[in-house]
Amino acid sequence: MPRPVLLTERIELRPMTTDHLPLLHQLDSDPDVMRYLLGRARTPEEIDAFWAPRCADTAGEDFDLGWWVGFQDDAFLGWWDLGRSDSVPSSLPRPHEAEIGWRVVRRYWRRGLATEGASALLGHAFETVGLQRVWAETMAVNTPSRAVMQKLGMRHLRTEVRQWDEPLPGSDHGEVIYEITASEWSTARGRWAGRPEGGAPWHSRA
Repeated sequence: MPRPVLLTERIELRPMTTDHLPLLHQLDSDPDVMRYLLGRARTPEEIDAFWAPRCADTAGEDFDLGWWVGFQDDAFLGWWDLGRSDSVPSSLPRPHEAEIGWRVVRRYWRRGLATEGASALLGHAFETVGLQRVWAETMAVNTPSRAVMQKLGMRHLRTEVRQWDEPLPGSDHGEVIYEITASEWSTARGRWAGRPEGGAPWHSRA
């Protein structure tokens, strides 16, 4: 059974397939998008080598986990994922927890889209999949991503200073890990109950 399409007010999140590989070149060829990941753009060859196996990966289908690509009408917005921390294609997700991530095309930054798409994935994680914990991590100096995590209701769990063969500027400040549990998500969802739409602003379509 394929992962469901997830719908928010502005975004349609579709399960990633090999058809989406050309779109991923738009993201990874932008050095600003890749600033806190590689510190530079990926080459076309690197993009194909990294993404082709992930686009074809179906290991998470039985768990309703994996990668999604986001669209507003026909405009490609970026990707969101819910799954394995190591991101190794074909390895199985953990049964009770997952890592969440996102990457948005630069011209759509500062519109709340990263948060909106990630909120849909958190709702899917806790209300459909039945996960108990979701976490995310980024460089401590990546303040935009940290702001998204905070808006999602995630807590700063710890900061880890790691050793890198080719450290990026700011890596000496460490990597931050944020998390949210199912009970914390349920409490947050309860706060949304007074909204006119009645609950979390997302739904799924099989």
